[in-house]
Amino acid sequence: MNSKDDEKIIALFWDRSESAIRQTQTKYGRYLLSIANNVLADEQNSLECLNDTLLAAWNSIPPERPLDLKVYLAKVIRNIAVSRWRGQSAAKRGSGQADAVLDEVREIGGPSNVSDEVTDRMVLSQLLNAFLKSKSKKERALFIKRYWLFMSIREISESTGISESNVKVILYRMRKELREILIKEGFEL
Repeated sequence: MNSKDDEKIIALFWDRSESAIRQTQTKYGRYLLSIANNVLADEQNSLECLNDTLLAAWNSIPPERPLDLKVYLAKVIRNIAVSRWRGQSAAKRGSGQADAVLDEVREIGGPSNVSDEVTDRMVLSQLLNAFLKSKSKKERALFIKRYWLFMSIREISESTGISESNVKVILYRMRKELREILIKEGFEL
């Protein structure tokens, strides 16, 4: 849900007021930079992703009216950062979390092994949503922090108060269980 501040920022976007950009950057700039930096591990590229995100928000609001501005912006910057990461050569990838996270996803047969057919994507999305709904709030939070926000194990541990080793064990078990579900549902991994 939007806070009153977010509703005001969205109204500024709809009014085409440039202060929408400034207020968005003030309120969410550090958060968005952390998402981009988790993927890219490069401050300059992360700043460029932030600028691209602010431009994308400007261009998409309106006609979009996000229900949750923070989540909306996080999704935009994550997609921009991942696209930028994919475009970089292997030698320039650095030490961002993208390589580590994608290696972990490959253990469960990540999207690179799943058909690009729209139907398969929809089924996979439904399976993932059902899987996450079956988990505790803590487990869902760990999964999203790692595989959506690309946070390091250390960052997850610090933000949740769960030891690094426990975070690793929980995520490993979740990946293993998800892999079994995908195999059972006919996804060739």
